[in-house]
Amino acid sequence: MPPPVLAFPALAGMAYPRLEAGGLLQVVASPEDLAALPPANRQSVRVLMTSASRGCSAALIDALPGLGLVVSQGVGLDKIETSALAARGIRLRSVGEAATEDVADLAMALTQMLCRGLMQADAFARSGAWTQSRFDLGDSLVGMTMGLAGLSGRIGQAIASRARVSRMHIAALNRRSNHGLDATTFDSWADLARASDVLVLAVPGADELTHVIDAHVLSALGPRGRLVNVGRGNLVETQALINALENKTIAGAALDVLEFEPHVPMRLAALPNVILTPHIGAQTWGQRARGAEIAETEVLAYLGHP
Repeated sequence: MPPPVLAFPALAGMAYPRLEAGGLLQVVASPEDLAALPPANRQSVRVLMTSASRGCSAALIDALPGLGLVVSQGVGLDKIETSALAARGIRLRSVGEAATEDVADLAMALTQMLCRGLMQADAFARSGAWTQSRFDLGDSLVGMTMGLAGLSGRIGQAIASRARVSRMHIAALNRRSNHGLDATTFDSWADLARASDVLVLAVPGADELTHVIDAHVLSALGPRGRLVNVGRGNLVETQALINALENKTIAGAALDVLEFEPHVPMRLAALPNVILTPHIGAQTWGQRARGAEIAETEVLAYLGHP
C-alpha cells in the first residue's frame, strides 16, 4: 500500500522523522508533479501537507479522491481553496500558532526601530558623523498608544502583551471580539488611527479589508503617527501610503508585507522614513521546528498512529 501522507519538500528547518520512520510519507517536488505519480499513489493519499506559499488548489483536491485532511505550514490561507475543501468535507488544519511569538516579536522590533530611528542611527554611526555631533533624539514608547488591528487574535494578543511591557496603552476597533480585552475601542478605522501613535496591522487580508488603510485613515494617523504592517499587504493602499510618506502626512512606516510582494515600488524603496522586511514574520528556525512537530503530531493522530 502506498504511503497515506503526501507532502511537498519540507521547508528549511522542518523535518518529519516519525512519518518517515513509519513509512507514511511520500514527497513530490510541487503540485504540478502530482500527475506523474502512479494512480495508486494518488488514491492512497489521506493527508496533504502543504504551506501557505504552495497552497492547495481545487484541481489538487480533485486529484486526491481519498483526501481527508490538509495541513498547512503557515498562517495565511490565501492560496488554499477552502470552499473546495468544505465541499468535500475535508478538514483543514493550519499550524499558524507556531508563528505567533515570532510575528509579535517582529512587530515590536519594527515599532522600536521606527520610533527610535534605529536604521538612521546605524547609518549615523557607520558614517563617522558620531565624531562630529550627537544623533537626534528618538521617541519613547512609554506612554504611547498602540492601535492594534487584530487585537483579539493570537498574534494581536501577543503583540499587546509586549506593548504593555513597554508601558504602551492599547487601542482597538469597537468589535465584539475586542470587548473585555483591556483596550480603548473606537468605532472607525480613522478614529482608531487618530488615537494611535503607532497603528499596527495584524489581521488577515480578507477581501472586505482590502485597502482599509487609505488616504483618509493615513491622514487621521497624522504627522507624528507610524504604521506597522505584519498582517497582509492588501490591507494598505500602496499609492496612498507612498504619498503619505513622501508628504510627511505620517512620520513613517515599517512593512513586513506588501500589496504586490515580492515587487517593491521604487518610490517606496527610496524613502528614508520606511523600513522594509521581506515577509519574515514567521521565518525563524524555531517556528519551523515547532510547526513541523505540531503538524506531524496532528497527522499521526488523524491516521491513528501512536
